[in-house]
Amino acid sequence: MRQVTINGKVHDVAVPDDMPLLWVLRDVLGMTGTKYGCGIAQCGACTVHLDGVAVRACQTTMDAVYGQPVTTIEGVGNTPVGAKVQAAWLEKEVVQCGYCHSGQIMSAAALLNENPKPTDTDIDDAMAGNICRCGTYVRIREAIHSIAI
Repeated sequence: MRQVTINGKVHDVAVPDDMPLLWVLRDVLGMTGTKYGCGIAQCGACTVHLDGVAVRACQTTMDAVYGQPVTTIEGVGNTPVGAKVQAAWLEKEVVQCGYCHSGQIMSAAALLNENPKPTDTDIDDAMAGNICRCGTYVRIREAIHSIAI
């Protein structure tokens, strides 16, 4: 049994070190906001923060997680930047089908934590690994700009 801190709460988990964080979140802890998209870290639907850095939970194994705080879509709204990103997503009506947006929001929050006034290029670079099949990229960029300092 080992401990992992997710959204500020300590959880005891008994899982193999090579188990992907995504499966621990969804299947062990029942936190289904983080989505399974491709399983190969190409679509971004499973993006979470590991010690503040956006990572793909489908390819991040538990041995890399222990000792570092994890923030998921369920907890990002409790952070100042995360709350602003979620509000901007609603205000700018970014979501269509919604499947990718937990990962999109997590990537946007990580970007704005690192760079509070990103350019279009900064946004494109930070969000490049997040695929939106509905094509809401223009509204995503608009939402991020709307809360940039």
